[in-house]
Amino acid sequence: HSTERSCLLRELHRFESIAIAQEKLEVAPPSPGQLRHVFFHNALPFVGFGFLDNAIMIAAGTQIELSIGVVLGISTMAGAALGNLVSDLAGLGLAGYVEALASRLGLSIPDLTPKQADMWQTRLSAHLGKAIGVTFGCILGMFPLLFFGEEEEKLEEK
Repeated sequence: HSTERSCLLRELHRFESIAIAQEKLEVAPPSPGQLRHVFFHNALPFVGFGFLDNAIMIAAGTQIELSIGVVLGISTMAGAALGNLVSDLAGLGLAGYVEALASRLGLSIPDLTPKQADMWQTRLSAHLGKAIGVTFGCILGMFPLLFFGEEEEKLEEK
């Protein structure tokens, strides 16, 4: 059964880690396939984080600027900063949902030994995945800008 296999694999990794710690076994660096797995495992949730962060920040910042900003006379940058605050607070609440959705998409945890997980190649792959994921998510999260041009034109007409 798959549960027995995963239990056996965990035990083998534990014994392998003990052997590595005692320096009786040398570990091979992760394969390119394993590094790709690490990259995508880290990138996927960060696409969601970047998307939500930018979309909420743009929507909230614009609404703050057009409502509270007009009344209080705050600058565009102050509206953007308050929109960022709203986005960060929403991100705290939504982080668990983003991670749950990413795990439901079927991307399993990379099968690496603790020593392999700590190698520079693995850490670089993880950081690149996060950076590229959040960049792609932020670009996708700019979609509210498509709708605000019409609202600004209506406000200028009034």
